[in-house]
Amino acid sequence: MQSLLENWRALEQGNWALPVAYLLVAAIALQVLLMLYGTARRQLAEREQMRLSTRRLGLEVETAMLRYREAEQTKFVWNGYRKFRVAQKTLECKGVFSFHLTPHDGKPLPPFKPGQFLTFQLKVPGQAKPVVRCYSLSDGPNHLDHYRVTIKKELPPPDKPNVPPGVASSFFCDSVEPGEILDVKAPGGNFYLDLTKDTGMVLISAGVGVTPMLSMLNAVVANKSQREVWFFFGVRNKSEHIQKEYLERVAAEHDNVHLHVSYSKPTPEDRLRVDYQHAGRVSVELFKQLLPSNNYEYFLCGPGAFMKSITDGLSEWGVPSQSVFFEAFGPATIKKAAPPVAASAAAQAVEVNFSRSGKVCQWKPESGSLLDLAEANGIKIECGCRTGNCGTCLVAIKSGKIDYMAGHGAASEDGSCLTCICKPQSDLVLDA
Repeated sequence: MQSLLENWRALEQGNWALPVAYLLVAAIALQVLLMLYGTARRQLAEREQMRLSTRRLGLEVETAMLRYREAEQTKFVWNGYRKFRVAQKTLECKGVFSFHLTPHDGKPLPPFKPGQFLTFQLKVPGQAKPVVRCYSLSDGPNHLDHYRVTIKKELPPPDKPNVPPGVASSFFCDSVEPGEILDVKAPGGNFYLDLTKDTGMVLISAGVGVTPMLSMLNAVVANKSQREVWFFFGVRNKSEHIQKEYLERVAAEHDNVHLHVSYSKPTPEDRLRVDYQHAGRVSVELFKQLLPSNNYEYFLCGPGAFMKSITDGLSEWGVPSQSVFFEAFGPATIKKAAPPVAASAAAQAVEVNFSRSGKVCQWKPESGSLLDLAEANGIKIECGCRTGNCGTCLVAIKSGKIDYMAGHGAASEDGSCLTCICKPQSDLVLDA
């Protein structure tokens, strides 16, 4: 206030020097402040640009490493079956075992894509021919000295106690011990996580369907990726809770991993919010309560009814089908609509000639797949997974056209078909 009064008196007395000097100082100070502000903004922009450039460089390095691993996979991949030794057998929970497999020849293993599976040809006592089965790899692809599969012994359904237990799963869990030699095909399958992306993902499983999800989760963690991961896992109670302590540790150590376990039939000893987070089954309604939006990629594996419920619910929620990926072994559970049959053939059966067996059969929509048709008529076609993944049922097409009812992981070269998941579009001649 004193300074303002002095300036005003100076102006009354015709002395302009003092106020002008103050104005000059103020103008210079303002200019300096503007320069400092501009410099600060430029430095912030440069830092942000540097951060983005560093992140982009990191993604480019990570992508280059993945491309290198894919090249290594091609380099070390093998055709047919290769001998593996069971190096370790670990009890995970009731009726579920993990098997560590090392190559019997000691040569390097190709990496694989998280979510893929191994195909086994098993010499099971009492079986007239080798049993072929596919089992998902349950660990990340960063271990190049061994593979791991996790297998549950399939028991008879509660409502059908006279049904025999699973042949291959019983053999693994009851008979296969460390030191056993097994015949194994190279990793395969089109159900896998693309590690070059940074899209948020939702991993959904029930029971032993958690195995490919473990592989995906472990791959993300091992690569130190900050990808957002929502891990939903449903079991009946703690006795079936596969990798319980490990999953809890991963979620505690990684802020980007959100673990949500549901128990459908918890026991009195199971503690809510300690052993599990939700009572009931994994459902899309649960996703709606917890996920910030539906803008994720969804991966799911489990029993057929479970997967149908989830895929139907995701569709109703507005999730595009190209963002939903699933895997199933055993009878295929989620298929395309039946292929259109030519109008001329709609009124009559389509003729399928199994030339090697010398049988001509009539296919109708209710006949199911070509493999179903063959088995119904006493025609033997080797098969394994029955979902188009193992490639065992591959048969050459001599003439005619087919259409697939579901996606498949096994390669199907031109002129051949995977009979377990295809139907005829016209009259067919098969080399079977």
